[in-house]
Amino acid sequence: MKRGCLITVIIVVLIGLVVLGIVLWGTKVYNQMVTQQESVTSQWGNVETQYQRRADLIPSFVNTVKGAANFEQETLTKVIEARAKATQVTIDPTKMTAENMQQFQAAQSELSSALSKLMVVVEQYPELKATQNYRDLQVTLEGTENRISTERRKFNEVAQSFNAYIKRFPQNFIAGMFGFTAKPYFESMEGAEKAPQVQF
Repeated sequence: MKRGCLITVIIVVLIGLVVLGIVLWGTKVYNQMVTQQESVTSQWGNVETQYQRRADLIPSFVNTVKGAANFEQETLTKVIEARAKATQVTIDPTKMTAENMQQFQAAQSELSSALSKLMVVVEQYPELKATQNYRDLQVTLEGTENRISTERRKFNEVAQSFNAYIKRFPQNFIAGMFGFTAKPYFESMEGAEKAPQVQF
């Protein structure tokens, strides 16, 4: 009788240890997923900050160009409209999907294209290129484009790390239980390999 009780106690203790081990492992995996998801959210904030910086510079850039050159209003209008559209498209990083990432990228790509065309058109105005305000704004915009590129690359790296972690076995069970889903990546827009065409 005593031996049977001892075996029962040992079995109960072993089962308890296994359950405790599973709970501790699950807690560790869950916490790691939360940490990595927050890294993705934080990096997305860095991407948005750089896009906002660009959007904030555009009115100064357009006004400088408008004041120093007399050229086609259509190009300036397209830049202003693209900026308005780009600032309206936002993404909640906790509900990021491939579709809303494509919408965001499309709006930002349209703005980049409009800015590129404006830069090419402006090259025809030597008096504008000679002004210090224009040169300063051009350098700032170019720097901002580089920062955007850097932050997008960092976002893709952080998203890749998160996606790989939640897809690995056995973490994928915890990810499925708690609703962790893969984050979309920034990708080149269709036609991005072609330089913008500007005709006079």
